[in-house]
Amino acid sequence: MTFQGWLLIAVFTGILLALVKPIGLWLFALYEGRRTPLHVVLGPVERGFYRLSGIDPDEDQSWRRYAVHMLIFNAALMLLTYVVLRAQALLPLNPLGLGAVSDNLAFNTAISFGANTNWQSYAGESTMSNLSQMLGLTIHNFLSAATGIALAFALFRGFARRSATGIGNFWADVTRVTLYLLLPLSIVLAVFYIASGVPQTLAGSVDIATLEGAKQTLALGPVASQEAIKMLGTNGGGFFNANSAHPFENPTALTDLVQMLSIFAIGVGLTYCFGKAVGNTRQGWAILAAMMTLFLAGTTIAYWQEAAGNPVLHGLGLPGGNMEGKEVRFGIAASSLFSVITTAASCGAVNAMHDSFTALGGMIPLFNMQLGEVVIGGVGAGIYGFLLFAILAVFVAGLMVGRTPEYVGKKIESREVKLSVLAIAVLPLCILGMSAIASIIPAGLAGPLNKGPHGFSEILYAFTSAVANNGSAFAGLTANTPFYNGMLGVAMWIGRFFIIIPMLAVAGGLAAKKHTPESAGSFPTTGLLWTGLLIGIVLIVGGLTFLPSLALGPIADHLAMIRGQLF
Repeated sequence: MTFQGWLLIAVFTGILLALVKPIGLWLFALYEGRRTPLHVVLGPVERGFYRLSGIDPDEDQSWRRYAVHMLIFNAALMLLTYVVLRAQALLPLNPLGLGAVSDNLAFNTAISFGANTNWQSYAGESTMSNLSQMLGLTIHNFLSAATGIALAFALFRGFARRSATGIGNFWADVTRVTLYLLLPLSIVLAVFYIASGVPQTLAGSVDIATLEGAKQTLALGPVASQEAIKMLGTNGGGFFNANSAHPFENPTALTDLVQMLSIFAIGVGLTYCFGKAVGNTRQGWAILAAMMTLFLAGTTIAYWQEAAGNPVLHGLGLPGGNMEGKEVRFGIAASSLFSVITTAASCGAVNAMHDSFTALGGMIPLFNMQLGEVVIGGVGAGIYGFLLFAILAVFVAGLMVGRTPEYVGKKIESREVKLSVLAIAVLPLCILGMSAIASIIPAGLAGPLNKGPHGFSEILYAFTSAVANNGSAFAGLTANTPFYNGMLGVAMWIGRFFIIIPMLAVAGGLAAKKHTPESAGSFPTTGLLWTGLLIGIVLIVGGLTFLPSLALGPIADHLAMIRGQLF
């Protein structure tokens, strides 16, 4: 570990905290449907969209109606992507003449991008045409991210409203988030990336002469525009197979820092937006404090392990940190920080190969996802997942100290607790169940590159990433097979929508309740005690997934490593 490494972590944290309030205030304006400076230009576009589609943005939808519209919208987008990928060979903007994507890979990819997972069982530059990248995939980067933020707004209204029957309008929420937040920021970021050397062209490739005089063909395409929303919307799907380790996606240390900030920016802003929505910004800061504590703890462990390096190599006379699978232009600190950020959020972009991390260094990204990706989390998904943990924490606190289980003025009763447990239980049941199936049948065992505990870690990481809607991978797993494309596709669908529906039911139930003023019997939910309880509940519930798989994966890997076995 070096001073420069810790300085990078400190600078990142400082800039991130400075962004919390301004982004939170902008999100709060969209949450309330108020005018912003961008309405002068984009307001007519928004109103025109409503007129063309016959939508009344002032209609207040019940949680069931909100859920049905959300499901229909996302299902239609997934179907569109499947058709585009299957018909790719017949469609324009295909300069390399790439053929149709196979049925099982198209199925997996359509669900992957629709669920904001962006798991990629393919190499983008040799599989997807420019049209497929733009119309089939990037459209999801905007709209799946907008869906997540809209769902967070719906839950905020559940806590903020009193005796209400509705939680907002899905179409209005998605439209406003896309037009006034994601699109403008993506344009600014795309221009920055272009200025930094990221390609933005409809050309398929370019031939160059190498220093040795040989000819080399470099894949090109509309990379900068996809890169911007890929990070901002915590999507993570790369234009190239190497993702953000590729110099055309992430050429410099500055672009690397901007990408890391982009992943967390909206997520931290939503914590402040929540505090504003419920009329007490300290509530938002308490949630952010718990998130940042977990994030910094994970960053410290990952950086420490990667900087310590591999003891096997040390015994061979090769001291130093673990640089395997890392780009020299980023180094150990930036690679470790990026790995924690991308798995604390539901992004999945990588600037280093997680499969090449040390055993315990690779354990932290796995652990982040198995917590439910609520450590900042994906745009919208992180905050609404964390609020489900907050409901459990209030209930547990009430049982322990005899206080009334209330949170931000709403009584937490059995219905909210049961629905929260139902949503949270999806993660361990699916991850462990599907990993077990893949670990005992021939089609599943054919996937891992490595055998033994590390091979199991590759399987476990894949299903953890899919169910948690992350998309990163231990890249030793050969996942482009009918078995893994099908199983991971189902896992991504369950991990996205089987959590959303109970969450919306919680929002609807809370909105219908009256406001309960704080009293001497209320458990305080803004201080250090509350923050500590939140962290404890997240770790305990996350352990339901992590502990059963720990000995078979990362710990067994680590023991093999210190015994002198290369993996």
